[in-house]
Amino acid sequence: MDTGEVSVSRSLDREAVDSYQLEVSTTDFAGNLVDGPTLLLITVIDQNDNRPIFKESRYTGEVLEGSPTGTTVMRMTAFDADDPATDNAALRYNIVRQSPDKPSPNMFYIDAEKGDIVTVISPILLDRETLPTTTYELEIVAKDMAGSEVGLTGTATATITITDKNDHAPEFTHPLFEATVNEGSTGVVVNLTVDDRDDPATEAWRAIYSIINGDPTQSFEIQTNPDNNEGMLSVIKPLDYEATAFHTLLIKVENEDPLVPDVGYGPSSTATVHVTVLDVNEGPIFFPDPLRVTRMENIPIGSFVASLNATDPDILQIQNIRYAVLRDPAGWLSVNPVKGTVNTSASLDRESPYVHDNKYTAVFIATDNGFPSATGTGSLVIHLEDYNDNAPYVVPSVARVCEDAHDMNVAIVGGRDKDLPPNGAPFKIELGKQPGLDKTWRVTRVNSTHSQIMLLHSLKKANYQLPLLITDSGVPPLSNNTEVKVQVCVCKKNKMHCSSAYSHHASLLVLPVTLLLTLLCL
Repeated sequence: MDTGEVSVSRSLDREAVDSYQLEVSTTDFAGNLVDGPTLLLITVIDQNDNRPIFKESRYTGEVLEGSPTGTTVMRMTAFDADDPATDNAALRYNIVRQSPDKPSPNMFYIDAEKGDIVTVISPILLDRETLPTTTYELEIVAKDMAGSEVGLTGTATATITITDKNDHAPEFTHPLFEATVNEGSTGVVVNLTVDDRDDPATEAWRAIYSIINGDPTQSFEIQTNPDNNEGMLSVIKPLDYEATAFHTLLIKVENEDPLVPDVGYGPSSTATVHVTVLDVNEGPIFFPDPLRVTRMENIPIGSFVASLNATDPDILQIQNIRYAVLRDPAGWLSVNPVKGTVNTSASLDRESPYVHDNKYTAVFIATDNGFPSATGTGSLVIHLEDYNDNAPYVVPSVARVCEDAHDMNVAIVGGRDKDLPPNGAPFKIELGKQPGLDKTWRVTRVNSTHSQIMLLHSLKKANYQLPLLITDSGVPPLSNNTEVKVQVCVCKKNKMHCSSAYSHHASLLVLPVTLLLTLLCL
């Protein structure tokens, strides 16, 4: 280049490259260096070719109702890619539209330089419950060139929600509610409705109910229905018509959130509930239940056992009660349907499988003549005293001795009795009355329940039926003639070899008599 002029070969974009550094040298026509090289710095001068851009197209903010004038709601920020040192990037903000424009088209103001949106409306008018809407939409414009007419613009939307504070107490829709309930029943009896102008589904709207008077027995309960904020009044303890037929409750309602300081709960935050209890025919009640008596077993059929006592709780009605047997497992009892007296219809047996721990239990039913009729049940527990009505018996039925009177020639037998002491042991066990038995056998007492059978002289290996007489200690005593099969066995080396009539005769060890006696005494 002959002139030394520097020119651009294409369009420059300051936002892409804001400066260039060139190295320039001067040479003669022969190409010889005359001067340089010299560093040439070229700065690209900014042109206002970029509009302001908001990071988001829609912004959201909130402001609490009743907030003072000048309360900051949110900040709007736009970005301009032009040179920040020039007016090309000097932004100014403005609100160009408010929707809706009631109660004032200028409810909000935006700081032209900072972009802060603040309230202009007075705290009294900024009332969420009286405003036409709880959401306002502002169209915000950001203009560069410090807001001059030639500046470029960018827009965004700000959505502002007026949030609620608990400045309205809940109020019952009626001062008096009425309910009816059948005596003896439970459950919800009435739903109490309230109005609350605060924001639904918030703690400033949700209600808490309480019973402040009229429920000394705590028979009622009130809970909040989470779906509609109603108070569900329930009976949790069955009510008795005969005791109280009418209840008057005073109910209070509050919010989960406390009210703001300048608002209080008024008379409409309490309501009266009248609950009328309806009479229902109730079944007779046995007293005592169970009824406990003590009787001797085997008393004569038709003997008196007990008198049932059932009363009708419907004291305001005149009703008759009839009795019947509901459950009598052994079929021993009958009841007079009018008087309720219980007598035996069969012999009472303490040893019956229907008797447990000496007690026999029967269930009776009482029915009134109301409409419809009602029933109640009660139990009779009879403690049976023992009577000596069971003869004792000998165990075991088979005994063994050795054929040689000098060996192990003693067997132990015992007595058993289904009766209780003193109608059982001690037992007396002796030989039967057949003549000559005492020449071969001897029975002697070991303790109160056991005796020993001794072989007096040698007998050949065989099975012998030995008659015995056992007597208990009852008054009068009962005796039983029985036979014990005595196996006379050959005893060698502590083993008994008994008659084949006994199925288990081989390889049976003989227990020493002293060991048997020790066991019996334990």
